[in-house]
Amino acid sequence: MGRPQPRSAKHQPLYTPAQRARRDGTVWTLVQGILAPVQFLIFLISLALVLRYLGTGEGYAIATASVLLKTAALYLIMITGAIWEKVVFGQYLFAPGFFWEDVFSFGVIALHTLYLYGLFAGTMPPKTLMIIALAAYAAYVINAGQFLWKLRVARLQSELPA
Repeated sequence: MGRPQPRSAKHQPLYTPAQRARRDGTVWTLVQGILAPVQFLIFLISLALVLRYLGTGEGYAIATASVLLKTAALYLIMITGAIWEKVVFGQYLFAPGFFWEDVFSFGVIALHTLYLYGLFAGTMPPKTLMIIALAAYAAYVINAGQFLWKLRVARLQSELPA
């Protein structure tokens, strides 16, 4: 895998100078920078607990609690991320630079919400719920990768001479 290429002159940079200034000047950038690794840590712990339950049949309650915590962290980062997007880009979601990341985020949210529905409505057995959690987690990993890629592109673009 090579180094991400900065956008050519015919493409817009990820941030305009004004957007970069708003990004660097808002507390929401720090909030996102704290919540993202916290959510990832919760994800890793929850993933281990879900896999343990699926592998052994033990620990359903703690696995369920961990999925609930992961889902709460996801909702929190999505809400604060929408606020960040509004401050930086002037719209709550689907800013051009993050359009596909936001689209995929809704898939991640849908899978987590499906888990919540199945759990609280009592319509799905525990194993099915944990498989849905794994699908939600796989989607989350892809989405996190999208955002990490954008962070790298933004950093590379900021290193280019003006």
